[in-house]
Amino acid sequence: MKSLRKRVFYDDFVLQVFEDVYEPAEDTFLVANSLAQIVKEGDTFLDIGTGCGILAIIAARKAKKVIATDVNPHAVKCAKLNAKVNGVSHKMKVRLGDLFQPTLKTERFDVIVFNAPYLPSSQREQRTWIGRAWAGGFIGRQFIDRFVKEAPHYLKRNGKILLVQSSLANIDETLEKFRDAGLEAQVTAEKKVAFETIVVIQASHLFKQNIKDCQGDKV
Repeated sequence: MKSLRKRVFYDDFVLQVFEDVYEPAEDTFLVANSLAQIVKEGDTFLDIGTGCGILAIIAARKAKKVIATDVNPHAVKCAKLNAKVNGVSHKMKVRLGDLFQPTLKTERFDVIVFNAPYLPSSQREQRTWIGRAWAGGFIGRQFIDRFVKEAPHYLKRNGKILLVQSSLANIDETLEKFRDAGLEAQVTAEKKVAFETIVVIQASHLFKQNIKDCQGDKV
């Protein structure tokens, strides 16, 4: 087992963080604070790039099924341990793999969350496990663009996507690409830190807005 780096506390959860696993930070807590309003009883939940498992574990309080994935094998071991320690291992499955690769083609989710590697970086900075947690390629969009393209396939009709990214990786481009993929998207939370603004983008199927428009026409 990798050596313990530290413990992180959120609400009444205690998370252990191994030395080669991303430690929850401002971006993690920004999306974590949104989950209470997003996740409903009985939901199915997918956490891409789970790290120590904090978002998946929070969601498991309400969700009936939680899938957490990460390309980092140390993160997978860490998330499994934290799921057990926090009493949600019976609801939560942790899988090793890149983005949606570990999910089944037939799986659909009510909520999909991705705290993306979003900072502009060189390939050299992706050589360590910690680096791969934050390094998003030359313009910071290497994983964001792939996620936006693939995510709609795994989203239920009434489902929601939460994507965390930085202002350094062009927020407007992400909103446009979600719309191109047939989803309505907007920034629902943000936090200024140092030289950037971290945002949570929420996306859902456009048909929900169309239904509201039709209902409004009938009044």
